[in-house]
Order: sequence, then C-alpha cells, then structure tokens
Amino acid sequence: MADVVAKTGIKKEKGWLYFLDKNGNVSAAEMSRAGRKKGKAKKMVVAKVGVKKESGFLYFINKDGNVARAKMARGRKVGKKKVAKKKAPAKKKAPAKKKAPAKKKAPAKKKAPAKKKAPAKKK
Repeated sequence: MADVVAKTGIKKEKGWLYFLDKNGNVSAAEMSRAGRKKGKAKKMVVAKVGVKKESGFLYFINKDGNVARAKMARGRKVGKKKVAKKKAPAKKKAPAKKKAPAKKKAPAKKKAPAKKKAPAKKK
C-alpha cells in the first residue's frame, strides 16, 4: 500500500515525533507530555534526504525508519454505501408472572385545626 521513497534506516526513540519537514528532510520534535515546558518544541534534522513531495500523497516515516508515501483518499464513490448487518432476532423470554396488586392504604386522617386562645383580660 505504501511505497518506500528513500531508505534512511532511522532508529526511532520513544517520546519523539518523526516527520518530513518542508525541505523534504527527516526531522524530529519532542512530544508534549506532562511536565514538559509549554511553548514550541525544538525541531532537529535527523537525516538530510531532500524528498520532492507530490500532491495527493501522504509522506511518513515507516516502521523501518524509511521515508514512505501512500496515496491519500479523495472523495467517495457515489451509490456504494455500507449496509449495516442485521442482528439475529433475540429469543423472546417467557412472560413474567404478574404480581398481585398492592393493597391501597387508608387515606391519612386530617388533624383538627388548633384552637385559638382567648384574649387576655385587661384590668
């Protein structure tokens, strides 16, 4: 699927991002992780290759450390949609037994309103 454009044989280190820069050289930048200071990561050129990029291709560093390219997917074919597979119908469970209806509770008794105190007599 991917074609090797240039053999560089770079050994990749953990925590580094390897990419093809504007000039077509293999460069590396430190990946952002917890504890790393904010700001732009410093880039360093790992191998001077000078690959000329063509439009419509994605350039990357493969597992072997070589520069490779793959054709980018552009657009879709009209009329070909993926049809979702139908699941097998689930087996029906036996109906559960019905519970006896719950007994209704008697309505709560209302409290009698509090009696008002008679006004105090003045002497």
